Amino acid sequence: MKIDYREIGLKVGLEIHRQLDTRHKLFCDCPTTPREGGREIVFIRWLREAQSELGEVDPAALFESRKRRMIVYHADTENTCLVELDEEPPHDLNREAVEIALTAALMMNARPVDEIHVMRKIVIDGSNTTGFQRTCVIALGGEIEVDGKKIPIQTITLEEDAARIIEQKPHEVHYDLSRLGIPLIEVSTAPVINSPEEAYNVAYAIGRILRATRRVKRGIGTVRQDLNISITGGALVEIKGVQELELLPKVVELEVIRQLHLLKIRDELRSRGVSEDDLKREPIKDVTSIFVKTSSKILRRRIEGGGVVLALRLKGFGGLLGLEAAPGIRLGAELAGRARAWSEVEGIFHTDELPGYGISGEEVMRLREEVGAGDLDAVVIVAAERERAEDALERVRERAIEALYGVPPETRGARPDGTTIYLRPRPGAARMYPETDIPPLPLPREYVEEIKRRLPPSLDEVAEWISRRYGVSKQIADELIDSEKVEIFERVVGETGIQPSIAASILVEHMKSLRREGYEVEKIREEDLLEFFRRVVRGELAKEAAPEIIKWLAQNPDKSLDDAVNALGLKAVSLEEVKARIAELMEANRDLVRSNPGKAISVIMGELMKTYRGRFDGGKLYQLVSQAVYGQVRD
Repeated sequence: MKIDYREIGLKVGLEIHRQLDTRHKLFCDCPTTPREGGREIVFIRWLREAQSELGEVDPAALFESRKRRMIVYHADTENTCLVELDEEPPHDLNREAVEIALTAALMMNARPVDEIHVMRKIVIDGSNTTGFQRTCVIALGGEIEVDGKKIPIQTITLEEDAARIIEQKPHEVHYDLSRLGIPLIEVSTAPVINSPEEAYNVAYAIGRILRATRRVKRGIGTVRQDLNISITGGALVEIKGVQELELLPKVVELEVIRQLHLLKIRDELRSRGVSEDDLKREPIKDVTSIFVKTSSKILRRRIEGGGVVLALRLKGFGGLLGLEAAPGIRLGAELAGRARAWSEVEGIFHTDELPGYGISGEEVMRLREEVGAGDLDAVVIVAAERERAEDALERVRERAIEALYGVPPETRGARPDGTTIYLRPRPGAARMYPETDIPPLPLPREYVEEIKRRLPPSLDEVAEWISRRYGVSKQIADELIDSEKVEIFERVVGETGIQPSIAASILVEHMKSLRREGYEVEKIREEDLLEFFRRVVRGELAKEAAPEIIKWLAQNPDKSLDDAVNALGLKAVSLEEVKARIAELMEANRDLVRSNPGKAISVIMGELMKTYRGRFDGGKLYQLVSQAVYGQVRD
């Protein structure tokens, strides 16, 4: 599907979040690097919505509160204190984090505020023990240039990162508090991005500026991109949690396809004469009796567990629920997502996808007769406890009514394939209010000017410096930067003495290639990589062993380099053993050595690599074979 993004009026705004590499958390002295060995504390909370200072209830907070979940927190005393437990007031704002955020802001030509005021943002999904997230504006009105276009930076804020979900159940969610409170910078652009590719380029440019501070964290979970996307005739939709930069263009493209699809369905519903009153007046009917002897395992399990099967006719929706604009993009999926999010049912069935899932054609016919569905109507069924099933179908009705008007404004979550799923309503103005426990922090002009004088070099300048110092190409230097391997590269070269070109090749080319193959190389510990290079320098491992070792460690992130070496059979081989084997092969290929030394070297190397690949340096092996072959020829 070829889309003219300018013609449809695509507007995208980005919110780039990045953890800062500070010694302490934002409002206490706990470390930002996880530690082990502390005492575990487990406690339970229930969070509820409350009116803001404006006398209003935020719709996103109301949505989370309806779930009535029990929230179980797991805290380690090495990583958390009474501040994270919400048993002690927050300490003053972390000055180190403020300085890093100001540095990034000045590098984006933003204007620092005169005084930092911390605000509370209502969040009652359990990701913060307090029921809100602390956030503060650091700078406003910045600007960067990307491909000759000026991209306004609206705000640069500093906030505390959320707790990490460990486990979710229907009425219970578990969080680990180790991440809670780590300083997080948020860079928000104006909605001036007009294509998926431009979204990638802008996010890439902002990421390079943040990395140029050399004071942001690296690795899984340290960066997140959120998007605000709209098209002409559509709605502003917020998409949360895009982890991979490479996924951004796909998310934008699929959201545009989704919105265009919903507009097409809106037009079709209007042409069919479907009205809001038609949907509002439609009763929910109990159709359990139709499915008492069904072959559908899902329906039978629910009925036998005391549940019911309820149905809702959607007048004029026939054929539109299953209509697919792209894999995973269907109105039926939208209805199911809304029902699951609000009512926590397993899902829904609708007649566009039936018969199927064990539901027979006869049962579908009886269902349609029971609710009075015509040829152009669709029927949605839900199996659950009666109250939950009724609520789920009311959410389906609500979403169907929204379909009459096109695209609803909402917050959606990104999936790994680029599609999205409904999360919650968009938050409103009632979400924010002042933090009264933390005094304002003035930013004197002299302090800001001093930071401005000490701004770090750009990453282009860093690449030039790496290229000159280590004798690698500018392209390799750029790839080290983009893959966030500069720090480990410098450690490897500095601590092991290995040739920079070898270290760069393994850290950039090998890692990138294996990542494309699906290996989660980000999970490998830096200490294991360092130890690998140390052993290569000592001759205990061959550099050729890198791909297999990286694969194994990526698949076994809790194991060590020793475990990898033993599992792969890569124990070091002595020089004497190698020389003896070369002598054996020389004797076995005596005639070839004398008649065609070049081919003999190739044959002998092939045999040797079957045994010593990854256990002995290939370059050194070739040198030994060449010396032996040509030495014998000369004799």
